[in-house]
Amino acid sequence: MEASGAQMIFGLVLGVAILIFLVLKTKIHAFLALIIAASITGLIGGMSAPDVVNAITAGFGSTLGSIGIVIGFGVMMGRILEVSGAAEKMAYTLVKWVGKRKEEWAMAITGYIVSIPIFVDSAFVILTPLVKALSKKTGKSVLTIGVALGAGLVATHHAVPPTPGPLGVAGIFGVDVGLMIAWGLVFAIPVTVVGVLYAKWLGKKIYQIPDETGLDYVRPVNPITVQEFLESKEKKDLPSLTRSVLPIFVPIILIFANTTVTALKLKGGIYDYITFLGSPIIAVGIGLIFSIYGLYHHVKRSEALDQMEEGIKTSGIILLVTGAGGALGNVLRESGSGDYIAQQVAQLHLPAILIPFIIATIVRLIQGSGTVAMITAASISAPILQQLNVNMALAAQAAALGAMIFSYFNDSLFWVINRMLGIKEVKEQILTWSIPTTLAWAASLVTLLIVNAFFG
Repeated sequence: MEASGAQMIFGLVLGVAILIFLVLKTKIHAFLALIIAASITGLIGGMSAPDVVNAITAGFGSTLGSIGIVIGFGVMMGRILEVSGAAEKMAYTLVKWVGKRKEEWAMAITGYIVSIPIFVDSAFVILTPLVKALSKKTGKSVLTIGVALGAGLVATHHAVPPTPGPLGVAGIFGVDVGLMIAWGLVFAIPVTVVGVLYAKWLGKKIYQIPDETGLDYVRPVNPITVQEFLESKEKKDLPSLTRSVLPIFVPIILIFANTTVTALKLKGGIYDYITFLGSPIIAVGIGLIFSIYGLYHHVKRSEALDQMEEGIKTSGIILLVTGAGGALGNVLRESGSGDYIAQQVAQLHLPAILIPFIIATIVRLIQGSGTVAMITAASISAPILQQLNVNMALAAQAAALGAMIFSYFNDSLFWVINRMLGIKEVKEQILTWSIPTTLAWAASLVTLLIVNAFFG
């Protein structure tokens, strides 16, 4: 007997409610919680037990089949860029290019670029010495420079593959990775600009610069000037700028070439090779090779392998959560919940593009993890939106950007930024990072609605 619409909706609501409860109030990890939610959604929604199991395994496998290898390559490359000093090289080169009195813009641009391959928490830690040096030298509040850096970092962290979150969302929605990168780079611009403007205001409200005493463990006893910092980087024998940026730009160029050839429906001869080289798995693999031999040429083989494996360890849980999200999405497809909800949504006057955005926003506010929020939003909304006339690339961005709202106590980046910038009062911590992420969320919503009006 076929399940009624009310039964399917009840199964979905109960599954999501239990998912949120498990992640928020119990010791159950998000990976297991997603599988439990998928099981409950299917069983209560009217599926037979064997069908639920088959839908979970098929959804898990197909999702990781499309993006699992890319995530593995991406985190290995990110670890190399981090350890080799390539991220520092890009940062201080941009500071020199942009010039005096525009340090906050230089740091925001740095974050915008560096966060594409490197985890956002690590990137902020790596670049904090430069933030402090700039603050000490220019007299600008450390919050102006630090929050501007954070804004650039979080913008591409949420929107641009091969960062695992948006990459997983692209896989669940079945969106071409090249399109996801292109739109992500566009949506990240207003987010970054809004973040810098807020950072400039915040620096006037909370004026703080590094002192000479080293009040906590992240502050050096004798902060160095910008010039001394730049000179120390030159003496540190960092990799050249070309070798630093190639691992990032080569895969992006190859993926864009593949996307262009595919869009123009060009086949045969050289076009087949462009399609091969530009497939995300091959392109990011090539970027990884560039990083290994361009940035690790002086490192012992055993040490290089150990450091890359450290990167792989961090990707394990991301792979599991992403795959579990794909399992939940497939249960919704197989149960018919997605089709039923799509029919109901089509009768509303709400723009369909807002469905993943709103779901991601709610989940992020409840449980704190941006990656879990965007994966959950993609899993729930993809089966719905596939039945509607929606630009799936924009829908994928909606799921990713909706998860940006109000970073607070259950978000690791909230603590990293506040601790690194020496902010200890709760009110000031919220002003430092919760408010700018919410403004970034609002800016992305406005941008999303405008872009969807033209390209939706």
